[in-house]
Amino acid sequence: MLLKAAINGGRTRAEHPAVPVTPAQLATDTAAVVAAGADVVHLHVRTPDGGQTIAPDALAEVLRAVRSTAPGAIVGTTTGLWTCSGPEERYDLVKAWEVLPDFASVAFCEEGAAETASLVVARGMTLESAVWSVDDVPALLASPTLADNVRVLIEPMDEDPETAVAHAREMAALIRAAGVTAPLLYHGEGATTWPVLRAALADGHQTRIGFEDGVDLPDGTTARDNAELVRAVRALAARG
Repeated sequence: MLLKAAINGGRTRAEHPAVPVTPAQLATDTAAVVAAGADVVHLHVRTPDGGQTIAPDALAEVLRAVRSTAPGAIVGTTTGLWTCSGPEERYDLVKAWEVLPDFASVAFCEEGAAETASLVVARGMTLESAVWSVDDVPALLASPTLADNVRVLIEPMDEDPETAVAHAREMAALIRAAGVTAPLLYHGEGATTWPVLRAALADGHQTRIGFEDGVDLPDGTTARDNAELVRAVRALAARG
């Protein structure tokens, strides 16, 4: 079972003091989650004021720090439109990346997703495409990079856990019915994090955990850090 650690996203240190934000913190946390059992790591580059960015210089600084501290770690980042002014700037920024992540995520709920996904592949990065709702699936299936995905991320945005699990499975069924054979990864957020993760395990799909999704352990207590969350998933999977 592949386990991705999503170590920060947009979460702030006010929400949890161990959220990694600076390049040094991201590098240290990457090494820690890999040691704890994460297979790949997803991170968001942060600006000094706590925002998110995909600017080439900022991304390069983080990736150099990570690769110095955690050599061999497989690291990816977002291309989310919230990191820039819109699809045109996003395309230009990704095109300008000089130090490349191992993989990049593209959400097919966003304008310009197909073009960005094609650019990711053309630049030699591994692509993972994401759908947030059933409405996103047609755009994913029509994308010219559909067969290039290392995995498809299924990210239900529902707040109710049962609804989120049902929608994750509905999206998965539509994707499989279209003949897509790439691995699928489910993940939730907040209250849906662990129910959706358990559904992923039950359905034989890949999983994700980390402070981007939530800060709590399965028993509802707050995790000390991302590594504790990763260990909790490995223990859950081992119990079957």
